[in-house]
Formats: sequence, structure tokens, C-alpha cells
Amino acid sequence: MPKFQFFCIPDSERKKFTYLEMDGDSFFAEKTQLLKLGFEVEDEVVLADTPEEAIEKFHSNYTYALQEYADSTPGGGLATFIIESYKDIIDRLRS
Repeated sequence: MPKFQFFCIPDSERKKFTYLEMDGDSFFAEKTQLLKLGFEVEDEVVLADTPEEAIEKFHSNYTYALQEYADSTPGGGLATFIIESYKDIIDRLRS
């Protein structure tokens, strides 16, 4: 799965950002250029199949990571299963 690193302009509240795909041959040179332009590395590396998915995860402020962590534990997985089942039942009853 491709890895993306995000960079933000300081004090822009994550609104002025760009990203680089880390697997590229020019990653380190491009990263150096961004840092010289005043960008700062923001958060951890984002794993995503597409740049669009990476941006969506970046905008979610890593709530997806918390959900994945919760789902990886038996109690968290069970809670997610119950919540999603409830939502599905409600949707079916409304239809």
C-alpha cells in the first residue's frame, strides 16, 4: 500500500498542505525543497491506495486510525459490529 507524507504551512490549521508519495525516487529531494519553503511535516505517514483516500484520511485527523485500533481488539470489534448492525437494521426498517 502506498505511503504518503503530508506537509503543512505552520499556523494554517492544516488548510495549506501538500503531500508526497514516499515510494517515489525523488521523495527526499522534494521533501527537502518543501522544508526549505517553510512547510513542516504533519502527523504520521498515511497509508492509502490512492492520493484521494490519503487526503480523506488526512482531513479526518486520524479518526480512522483510532477506529482501526478499536476494531483490532475483541471488545472494540464487537462494539463496532453491534453499532453497524443496529444502523443496518434501522435502515432496513425505514425502507
